[in-house]
Amino acid sequence: MRHVPQQTDGLFSGHRIDASRPGAIDRITDGVRKRGLVTLTGIASRTDALALAAQLMAVIPHRDSDSDGITTIRDTRRHTHRAGFAGFGNGPLEPHTERSGAPIPPRLMMLVCGQAARTGGDSVLVDGRAVHADLVTGARAAASALAQPRSAYFGAGDGHPSQVFTLYDDHQVAVRLRLDGLARFSPIVQPYLPTLRAAIARHRLLMPMAPGQGYVLDNRRWLHARTAFTGDRVCWRALGQPRFAMSDGFTPQLVAQAAPALAGP
Repeated sequence: MRHVPQQTDGLFSGHRIDASRPGAIDRITDGVRKRGLVTLTGIASRTDALALAAQLMAVIPHRDSDSDGITTIRDTRRHTHRAGFAGFGNGPLEPHTERSGAPIPPRLMMLVCGQAARTGGDSVLVDGRAVHADLVTGARAAASALAQPRSAYFGAGDGHPSQVFTLYDDHQVAVRLRLDGLARFSPIVQPYLPTLRAAIARHRLLMPMAPGQGYVLDNRRWLHARTAFTGDRVCWRALGQPRFAMSDGFTPQLVAQAAPALAGP
């Protein structure tokens, strides 16, 4: 059965910060540390987007960006059927980690809407922490297989072997994923891909954005996607490493729930 993303204004309003107000940077960094996601308003131009990104991260230029590191995401009408370039078409995107095929993917991603689509083009976000908890509690064998080292390969010939869930010594977890033609999985993982897809579908959140709105996410926790669209949708994207301290990943829900009990009276 196909799961339709849950549309909720609460996702945007519940994490919203006006980037043009004093103190916004401190509030954004605090929100990213705690929840892995902050939604933004008050970004009037590409120049504003670049200025904000530069305060939050060391922006990393890459293949598709301009020299300043900002990438303009729009339907170029030239990339529709090219593997790895789906973001520059108008079709839907599967939930994924940005630059999953890099040895060290950028920790932060910022996306800002410059011009809304005529129809569709909504952002879709998936909390990897919720997906991980879903699998640990309901499909533990899948969660274990997806954490096996080097059980996945993301990218083309210059891609990188990894795993969907990386477990750190301090019990933190990070997610890395793509599900398109540039993802390959070991025989250990392949039987559990339908289970993973179903868990992702259960936690998909639809987030429409108007011009001047956007979000910053922790690329080790949140997956992002997009619905198909018509019209001249324009977004600005920045990728980079944070200018503030962050833990290795997210604290799994079961560990977080157990912490008060472990602390004692």
